[in-house]
Amino acid sequence: LVFIGNICRSPIAEAVFRKLVHDENLEHKWRTDSAAVSDWNVGRFPDSRALSCLRNHGIETAHKARQITKEDFQTFDYILCMDESNLRDLNRKSNQVKDCKAKIELLGTYDPQKQLIIEDPYYGNEKDFETVYEQCLRCCKAFLEKYH
Repeated sequence: LVFIGNICRSPIAEAVFRKLVHDENLEHKWRTDSAAVSDWNVGRFPDSRALSCLRNHGIETAHKARQITKEDFQTFDYILCMDESNLRDLNRKSNQVKDCKAKIELLGTYDPQKQLIIEDPYYGNEKDFETVYEQCLRCCKAFLEKYH
């Protein structure tokens, strides 16, 4: 799961997917991580509002922001992102990687409610983070069901 800064949407999506995988007893089948396209927040914990939102749903995370690497494109089967800007950046970066095996697509592609874009809640409020959580939950459930 890849996003611009790796402190709002992607840590939520990563934590949600990790919990779904755990709840389904599928940890042996999935390696989950999240990363940023940019290096703005490398080493930082997720936004406090993202952490609060996750805690409200009984989910903890120890994630620290990192930037996507060439190896990510070579080792992960799927790289899912939140918006067209991320998608463009990731496709551009993947073209510079020899042996890229990752399928790059929007996480919203899996949304049963057809909300393709998951908007960045950074400049919003707690309600916006809750919306991101709900979208990520729907999309991650559908993604896991498809590839489980």
